[in-house]
Amino acid sequence: MTKHARLPAIDRSSEADVRRGPLPRTRYYAFLSYSHKDKELADWLHRELEKFRVPSSIAGKLTANGVVPRRLTPIFRDQQDLSAGNDLGEEIKAALAASQFLVVLCSPSAARSRWTNAEVEFFKRARPEGCVLAAVAAGEPFASDMPGREEEECFPPALRYKYDRRGHQTTKRAEPLAADFREAGEGRRLAFLKLVAGMLGVGLDELVQRETTRRQRRLALLAAASLGGMAVTSTLTVIAFQARNAAREQRREAEGLVAFMLGDLKDKLEPIGRLDALDGVGSRVLAYYSKQDTSQLTDAALSQRSKALSLMAQVADARGDTQAALNLYRQATAGTAEAVRRDPTNAQTIFDHAQNVFYVGQFAQKGGDLQTAESSMREYKRLAQRMVALQPDSMKYRMEQQYADTNLGVVLSGQRRFAEAVVQFNDALTTMEAISTADGRNAVYRENVAESLAWLADAERAVGNYDRAIALRQRNLAIYNQLSAKRGDVWYRQQAIPALRALGNLYAERGQYVIAGQQFRAAIALADQLTTVEPDNTLWLEYGFRARLYLARLLLVTDQQSEAAGQTSTACRTVRSLVNRRNPKLEWRKGLIGCFTLESRLALDAGSKDQAFSLAQQAVSAARSIHSANPAEDAFRIVRTNRWLGDVERERGHLDAAHSAWAMGVAALPANVLEQPDELAEHAALLKRLGRSAEAQPLDVKLEEMGYRLPV
Repeated sequence: MTKHARLPAIDRSSEADVRRGPLPRTRYYAFLSYSHKDKELADWLHRELEKFRVPSSIAGKLTANGVVPRRLTPIFRDQQDLSAGNDLGEEIKAALAASQFLVVLCSPSAARSRWTNAEVEFFKRARPEGCVLAAVAAGEPFASDMPGREEEECFPPALRYKYDRRGHQTTKRAEPLAADFREAGEGRRLAFLKLVAGMLGVGLDELVQRETTRRQRRLALLAAASLGGMAVTSTLTVIAFQARNAAREQRREAEGLVAFMLGDLKDKLEPIGRLDALDGVGSRVLAYYSKQDTSQLTDAALSQRSKALSLMAQVADARGDTQAALNLYRQATAGTAEAVRRDPTNAQTIFDHAQNVFYVGQFAQKGGDLQTAESSMREYKRLAQRMVALQPDSMKYRMEQQYADTNLGVVLSGQRRFAEAVVQFNDALTTMEAISTADGRNAVYRENVAESLAWLADAERAVGNYDRAIALRQRNLAIYNQLSAKRGDVWYRQQAIPALRALGNLYAERGQYVIAGQQFRAAIALADQLTTVEPDNTLWLEYGFRARLYLARLLLVTDQQSEAAGQTSTACRTVRSLVNRRNPKLEWRKGLIGCFTLESRLALDAGSKDQAFSLAQQAVSAARSIHSANPAEDAFRIVRTNRWLGDVERERGHLDAAHSAWAMGVAALPANVLEQPDELAEHAALLKRLGRSAEAQPLDVKLEEMGYRLPV
């Protein structure tokens, strides 16, 4: 929650009198940013922050936010702390730069204040990793995303989005730690303690316990003074009454603490990446509930317990313990299933259950258990449809329906059931286009339309519908180009690279080599442009080398060996530098197979047959070393490399060895698997090389019907 940092182009004369004075030299604990319409609450909050004394048991501790101070002073407010100066803008910026935290008092008036937004923006640009906290005074966070409630938005625009390390605003939604000061929220006292806990980097329970102890002492003194003359039995009655109320109060505060730990505290810890801290949050919540009978838990408590299990599952997954993560998600699923049983018409409860069902399916898919994955994704889709039926106007639940269709389509694609996958991706696209049409200015919706188009295009290509696949990819690419031109976000340019490569491959397989080359070159240029800005971004490096390998293959098909050699050399330098890193990604190792194959082809064209043979052998060996979650794709890599090894042996005059390599290629073909067009082409080529042209003839007919033209 930040005090408005003034930017040069902003005139704040309408909001406050301008005082002048030297730039502040003091380091501030926090900068309080607010609209002057919220001055009453700002006065109270400023006063409470500066008079707050940190409990001695906490002061001096080292937390993620540094050493805990004894006092939260000084707190900067422009009206109170500025002395005379010639440049109010510079003075405000200096105070922001000297503040450890930015506390933004959020309300609809603050959300509309250019000055408040400028202060948040300046703080985030100057200190992307700085700590921004929100004190919600009125309105509703992110109401601008809720059709019909836009006027209730209380977060300034700069507070709603994350900033990257270069200080640029991204399209990713920020989730600042927020304390709810509204009467219908947490109330002033608990919200104040939550805000303080966030700044100190300590657990809310430590502050709550301190407040409870102090309050109980006051009550005890009052009780002693007023009841001193009462009989013992009356005294015992009062004590019992107080104990009962104290127990209720402590339970209420404990439940509030649990909600905080699983909400704002978790959201604050996640960007830091401290798995031990996140694990500690989940473990502590489960320890709290372990002392209670699960069957007697309230609906809210049951939900919180499941959230803790889900959090611990996320941590286990991040640590690479897939089995532990899956077991935890299954436990969480059991809890949310019980919550749905208790209240089958609660859309939020169904939503929480659906998330756990999804993760169980996702882990099954990663582990190759596609049957369980499909079952989970179908249940996820059923739950999403139920949410929409309960709240048809909710964009959130309609988005879940789109996610469900997409995820089911991905699982079906993994099973090579491409025609069924097309149906799911079509449904996902229809849903997403309807959502985007309802709010055409929402960039996130447009991004999801683009993603749906990409999935559908790949599925249509897999069944040989090239015209449809090309049209979908063109639309996919057009959306990224439009968003990039409008918002200037690197992310959209990044997404355009694989889109261009995929479109180029579609044209290449159709035999439209000139336009295919144009797409590959555009992808390379875009990747090079991005890597110039950030040379160590491995994703951009990967996108660049993959586009170059595709272009090099096309150049060899069109007898442009010289340029093909240059593109191959550049790509493979990148591939080898990535593979030599610690824990190289699977995609990089796949790239190495492409390098060996292309380098072998170039060597053979140059007359270096022995070198071509050695490189072809390395390609086969590399292909056999790849074991991914998609066994069919792994098998076809072995098919391709053996086909090429046989071709090299034929050129060397070793016909028996050539036939042996081709036979191994055929033997590697996965049984009862629907083949994509390029795989059909490899299969047909192997059969013809082995003299089995009659068997190859039906495959050639299919390829002709599809319009596949790229030579093997």
